[in-house]
Order: sequence, then C-alpha cells, then structure tokens
Amino acid sequence: MKEPNKDDGPFRFSRRGLIKTAVPTATAALAGGMNEAAAQMEQDRKEKPLGPHPVAIELNVNGKVHRVTVEPRVTLLDVLRNELDLTGAKEVCDRAQCGACTVLLDGDPINACMMLAVAVQGRKIRTIEGISPNGKMNKLQEEFVQHDAMQCGFCTPGFVTSLTRLLEVAPKATDEQIGKACSGHLCRCGTYPHVLKAARAAAGRKEVES
Repeated sequence: MKEPNKDDGPFRFSRRGLIKTAVPTATAALAGGMNEAAAQMEQDRKEKPLGPHPVAIELNVNGKVHRVTVEPRVTLLDVLRNELDLTGAKEVCDRAQCGACTVLLDGDPINACMMLAVAVQGRKIRTIEGISPNGKMNKLQEEFVQHDAMQCGFCTPGFVTSLTRLLEVAPKATDEQIGKACSGHLCRCGTYPHVLKAARAAAGRKEVES
C-alpha cells in the first residue's frame, strides 16, 4: 500500500511547476518594464530641450503674467530681482540656508535662489510685494513694526512671507507652528524673540507678562 506523501495536497509545488510559473511571469514583468522605459525615452526624444541659448518663458507673479527671455540656468530669484525689479526677496547665502529669498510657489514657501525660472512656468508665484499689493501693511507687518521685529531688515521679507502664509492657513497659529514657519530663516541681528512676539500678536494671542 502506497504511503501518503506529505507533499501531496492542493498546495503542493514541484520545481518544474515553479519554473513553469515563474519564468513567464518574470519575462512578462521584464518586457513591461522595457516597454515603459522605451516609451519614456521616446517621449524625452520628442521633447525639445531648453538651451543653451536664452528662451522665452512666462511667469505668473503676483497675479500678473510676465514674459521674459532668460537662459535656462537662471534662477527664479535672479529673474524676480533683475528682470522684474521685484527686489523684496534677497540674495544672501545663495544656498537655500538663510531664507532671505523666500517666495510662495502655489502657496508653499520656497527658496527662490534654488529654483530655476524655467521650472515654474504655469505656476503661481507670490513675492513679498504681492502680500500687500495695495500698499497697506497687513496685520503681521503692522505687528513687526509694533514689536520692533527687525533691525537691518534684510531678513524681514523672508520671515514675513512665510509667516503670512502660515496665518492664512492657521489664523490662530501655535508657537510650534510659528517655529516651523520660521525654520530655515536666519537673522544675523538676533531679533528672533521679537519675531515670535509679532507673530503671536498677529495670531491674536496676548503675551504673558513675566
């Protein structure tokens, strides 16, 4: 009488069966990946590369479309300052480490010194000049003046830009949220405590007397 094989049953696999199953599956996956890569290469080939000569681009800055001609290597910061005469964003470290060049890209704070101008076509750019387009200071700017949150003022546009956006999405921002919004912004004059007080006041919070 044949003894039962422990490998018998509905889930029994043989080496031959495994190979028959695995090889076609792996081949299909490889073919699919190669087809996808080939399609991407064809797409890249069809797209005309920019440069090395200057190219015409359109930038939506503070709600207005500007057409400029620049080299593909030019940063957004350089275009804002040198082509559009929007000098609120400052070039300080040129390494995305100080925050002085901060602008809003589709509502998110970014370092304009590290963003190529050609890469932001079709997106909404907002600079410190666009925060109060009518020439009247917003609540945060008024509190910066009231709490003496600046000395040389070189870093101020970056702080105000980031904090303005924070208060737009979180009007009653906490200290933690304010701290995160100020992260990456450097002030060589050391006015951080005054910046915090101004942001708290703009969020409608009163300072606790010590």
